[in-house]
Amino acid sequence: MFSYTAKAARRNSRGDKDAFASCGDRPNPCKRFASVGRRPREMGVAMTYCCGILVREGLVMIADTRTNAGLDNISTFRKLQLFEDPGRHVMMLASSGNLSVSQGAVNLLVEGLEDPASGRIERLEDAQTMLQAAHLVGRAVRRSLALVGDVAETSVSFDVAMLFGGQIGGAPPRLFMIYTAGNAIECTPDTPYLQIGEHKYGKPILDRAITYETDIYDALKIGLISMDSTIRSNLSVGLPIDIALLRRDALKSEVATRIDASDDYFRDLRQRWSKALREAHIAIPPPPYGRESK
Repeated sequence: MFSYTAKAARRNSRGDKDAFASCGDRPNPCKRFASVGRRPREMGVAMTYCCGILVREGLVMIADTRTNAGLDNISTFRKLQLFEDPGRHVMMLASSGNLSVSQGAVNLLVEGLEDPASGRIERLEDAQTMLQAAHLVGRAVRRSLALVGDVAETSVSFDVAMLFGGQIGGAPPRLFMIYTAGNAIECTPDTPYLQIGEHKYGKPILDRAITYETDIYDALKIGLISMDSTIRSNLSVGLPIDIALLRRDALKSEVATRIDASDDYFRDLRQRWSKALREAHIAIPPPPYGRESK
């Protein structure tokens, strides 16, 4: 998983092209798309599924990597970014929607945005609280959308949604969903997860199994079942999957890896879950409706 360390972010602010490794070598992909006038199927309107789960022990984030503009045009892009300065902060950002807008927003968060009031350049790594950081993400989304210019007047969708979570210093971990307009909602213990993209297939297992007191590795397991349910029901979501796990107060990611089709654990999880579902429905008595009374 590509990680924006504090050092990498500082290199990026000086124009180091390597710092754009996860988004290509273009500091402004939004402007590039706008200038060449690409057709809608080439604009990278991405279908995806991402979920963030916030439990007492910490935070789990999961995102697929597929973009789909038809059965014959499937690509893979990283949609889960990790911003980490061990001992100070760990922040995770997952995105769905238009790739040019979301990648542009990530680049702006690394390069920095000018504060209109003070003129000071604000970078994600400099945020003092998760709320400040979430507001900065919202501003970056709005700015990236503005860079698209007149192309936004076409029928192409430039909507994006982002999940942003993590921990800064001694404050508790937090998780936000950020919309195209830059506004956000926050995850709460009452419903300790948020989803973006093709969320409907993976929602039932989260509703039934996740609580704020769920063990963090059980949360990761349930999140992977949620992702598997989505992959099985929707061609626009697929492997590989990026996952990240942050334990409360560790201020360092405990898991940051990619799962592909060769992953033994994920294959076993898929098989066990399918078997468990079959056994469960067989064990339930058949419905009595329409049967003659005996």
